[in-house]
Amino acid sequence: MEQRRLGKTGRNVSIVGLGTWQLGADWGNVDRAQAQTILAASVEAGVTLFDTADVYGDGKSEQAIGKFLADNRGLDITVATKMGRRMDQQPENYTLANFRQWVDRSRKNLGTDSLDLVQLHCPPTPVYSSTEVYDALDTLVAEGAIRNYGVSVERTDEALEAIRHEGTASVQIILNAFRLKPLDEVLPAAKAAGVGIIARVPLASGLLSGKYSKETSFAENDHRNYNRNGDSFDVGETFSGVDYDLGLKAVAEFEQLVPDGVGTAQAAIAWIAAQDGVTTVIPGARNVDQATANAAAASVSLPGEFDEGVRWIYDHYFREAIHPRW
Repeated sequence: MEQRRLGKTGRNVSIVGLGTWQLGADWGNVDRAQAQTILAASVEAGVTLFDTADVYGDGKSEQAIGKFLADNRGLDITVATKMGRRMDQQPENYTLANFRQWVDRSRKNLGTDSLDLVQLHCPPTPVYSSTEVYDALDTLVAEGAIRNYGVSVERTDEALEAIRHEGTASVQIILNAFRLKPLDEVLPAAKAAGVGIIARVPLASGLLSGKYSKETSFAENDHRNYNRNGDSFDVGETFSGVDYDLGLKAVAEFEQLVPDGVGTAQAAIAWIAAQDGVTTVIPGARNVDQATANAAAASVSLPGEFDEGVRWIYDHYFREAIHPRW
């Protein structure tokens, strides 16, 4: 699989990685053995980036990755984890002392002395402009607890602020066919600054897989059930913040753009990977077939009119509601 430099980390990663939220929680149940087979299938398909967080399943996702790497030593895998959501979301909680505690826990879960990449996990907006926060992260790098740091954001203005800080190696942001605003300023700014872009929620929580309908139901512990109105966290993380029924109508339009022989989800992933400035795309997978199909999107080539169609769908269905918000 094609590899791209992940911003200021200096590490090359696959253009399709693996998001592992689902290996911990909030997407229904994925047992420990199944998690290992998903990780293995992804690596077999060429994936060299795993994205996780300390709160996914209260550490279960990190632990699954740690076990996999311990059982398969010598693999050239970059692990990007996140921190900052183990306490109330108040700017004053983003301190060096708390960072050390969170990083130590992740190092234990992942079985490593130094974390490849630690991302602030969608903190309160003021955190992105705090000099003290970046000084604390620089300290962790100097001490060797982490090798690089980046941010995960909800909004484009947060991304642009983080990019302005010299130590920011990467920005993780929601980018998919239903969320185009990052194309306007964030991707060009990141490219100019040498900052990597990790595109998350590439399938709009599965909408862009083309497999859902009005009759589709989700488990009680699946965020696509309990967070549709943003009751637990930013609603933009669930179906990219779009209305579910409207999303189904847009997907029907999107499917008309997909070339023969290409899966709907594969086309959605390939379109993101083709955007100038994107380093890697991190779809999740709940089984081996999904993991393999997602990775195969790295080799999909889309016709020129595909991009035009995506932008028409966005303008027609979502721009008015989505563009001003995130």
